[in-house]
Amino acid sequence: SQTSWRPAGVALLRGYRGDAPEDSARDIIEMPLPPWSSRPNEPISTKRRRLLYESRKRGMLENCILLSLFAKQYLESMTDVQLQQYDQLINEPSNDWDIYNWATEAQPTPPEYQSEVMELLQEFAKNRNMEPRLQQPDLEYLDTEGH
Repeated sequence: SQTSWRPAGVALLRGYRGDAPEDSARDIIEMPLPPWSSRPNEPISTKRRRLLYESRKRGMLENCILLSLFAKQYLESMTDVQLQQYDQLINEPSNDWDIYNWATEAQPTPPEYQSEVMELLQEFAKNRNMEPRLQQPDLEYLDTEGH
């Protein structure tokens, strides 16, 4: 018989174990997210600041780094249509791993997210210049006058 490392009477808290076949997932609680909706009357400067924030504050570090660096390079020059595409891309899917897998082309991008911005993000993710991408950019590059 194997001795437990836990003191008697202490319950084991279950962590993520991946897609184990014996896992019934009955103990997983899913909290529904509100549906994404576009903000057609949002001022463009507000939209850019919101998207910059949302690019930096993701559910996983890989996307925090990828999207914040992408936003630094492209956000200020995006057209209204591109900003709308980017907003939908980073805010409508409920799973950040989906966004990462589409950006890195590990999985095919669904048609509703295939856009000019997705093509830019996929090219950006290839990092052809082999730049070190180990952390989010500092915010020094932002023009903070009048904000």
